[in-house]
Amino acid sequence: MPVIDAWMQHPTLRLSSHEMFASLRRWTGQRPLEEPLPVEATVSAMAAAGVEIGLSAAWYGPQGPLISNDEVAECVARSGGRLRGVAGADLTRPVQAVRELRRAVAELGFVALRIIPWLWQLPPTDRLYYPLYAACVDLGIPFCTQVGHTGPLRPSETGRPIPYIDQVALDFPELTLVCGHIGHPWTTEMIAVADKHANVHIDTSAYTTRRYPPELVDYLRGRGRRKVLFGSNHPMITPARALEHLGELGLDEETTELFLSGNARRVFRL
Repeated sequence: MPVIDAWMQHPTLRLSSHEMFASLRRWTGQRPLEEPLPVEATVSAMAAAGVEIGLSAAWYGPQGPLISNDEVAECVARSGGRLRGVAGADLTRPVQAVRELRRAVAELGFVALRIIPWLWQLPPTDRLYYPLYAACVDLGIPFCTQVGHTGPLRPSETGRPIPYIDQVALDFPELTLVCGHIGHPWTTEMIAVADKHANVHIDTSAYTTRRYPPELVDYLRGRGRRKVLFGSNHPMITPARALEHLGELGLDEETTELFLSGNARRVFRL
């Protein structure tokens, strides 16, 4: 069954070696890259798990891009059609950020925008996000973000689904939101927000199937079958490792297809 990975990145040396990921390196045993990683390595990791398409994202923070939109575009071009680009933007320069987003979509063919609130230490309700939300609606692309606690060494408050995602969905009912990393320890809040708003979705990135909270598994098996997308967070977790125990979730065939690819295909218009 084909797979679409809704949350991944092809790392640069800048991203791999950043001090804020020290906690992740401690948990995973990974070491910073010593030389650039070839795109073929990411494509190979995708192929090992049957990943047909990976949504590879840029990373922009207050100190500048850790992965720029143009670097993502280069990886996409060298991936043999296996990667799609997800844009990043500099929140502190809203006019330029909107122009850059429009360029990424119109010229580079990107399919979404992703902002990681803890990088900026600004919740998704901060006014600096709002021009980008309007642009996403206008461009017809989803806005992707992180919910839940932060593994990296940054405060977690910005990842709360309530009040932040709930308020954004109220202010922009036409905006499609994909909330990555499940929302733990606020998973029940995240499910409530996804239930409440037609255009709010959850992706499972940064978690292996054995670590999905029971409430998320129940949601995925039932009323949330069209709301939950698979994501790995590669290279922190490879797609194969993320999906290793998928059969233990007890999903029927239709739900499995929606989870692995159908929901992402619909949400990102792939």
